[in-house]
Amino acid sequence: MAKKKEVTVEEKLRALYDLQLIDSRIDEIRNMRGELPLEVEDLEDEIAGYSKRIEKLEEDLVSVDENISAKTHFIKEAESMIKKYKEQQDNVRNNREFDALSKEVEFQELEIELAQKHIKEFKAQKEHKKVVLDETKERIEERKAHLDHKKSELDNILNETEKEEKALIEKTESFKKSIEERLVKAYDRIRKSVKNGLAVVTIERGASGGSFFTIPPQVQVEIAARRKVIIDEHSGRILVDQVLAEEETDKMNKMFKKLSA
Repeated sequence: MAKKKEVTVEEKLRALYDLQLIDSRIDEIRNMRGELPLEVEDLEDEIAGYSKRIEKLEEDLVSVDENISAKTHFIKEAESMIKKYKEQQDNVRNNREFDALSKEVEFQELEIELAQKHIKEFKAQKEHKKVVLDETKERIEERKAHLDHKKSELDNILNETEKEEKALIEKTESFKKSIEERLVKAYDRIRKSVKNGLAVVTIERGASGGSFFTIPPQVQVEIAARRKVIIDEHSGRILVDQVLAEEETDKMNKMFKKLSA
């Protein structure tokens, strides 16, 4: 049985830096989208809200029309009753019957006045609701146009980057399998704890790319020797030397070009 080849510290560092470059590229792609997915979602929710408002206003207008129709019908019936009572007054036998019919006529006239007042109020409500409905329809058309624009922006970015992002995510999983589990866990933990997602950084002008604190010369020598994984005591990030970083960046950039082609 063939003995499994032992992975050197340098190979681990290169694999970790490659993983960082891939994840940083994924972050870059997602940052290109920015807030667009959330903006699209918010606009869709806003339009749904306007649609419900329009539906409610249209239902209210139907209800108002029904109320106006009911009151108009009521007035016609009241007018018919008044006519009937007045005809009966011509055939009464005494003043008591005449006064009773007069009170009925007076009552129906008051009912007509009240109904006319209600119709006036309903018509005012109708005009107000129609104005609000027109404004809401205008607003929803504006938001729909804005949504179409934002969706178009998002679709263009997705079309340009979706294939590459999917391929990069697969590469991330593949690279993680080639690195021992404890280092992957450490990498993931560091990456989640820092704002820019950089868990593996280089030495730049004698300082850590993560914290900008100066790295002692002896530690810089150890980093360049690539014999052990060294953590920056200030930022908690994994440190690699500039030469290794440049070599891996050049190699990974070639891969990124192929994936985005």
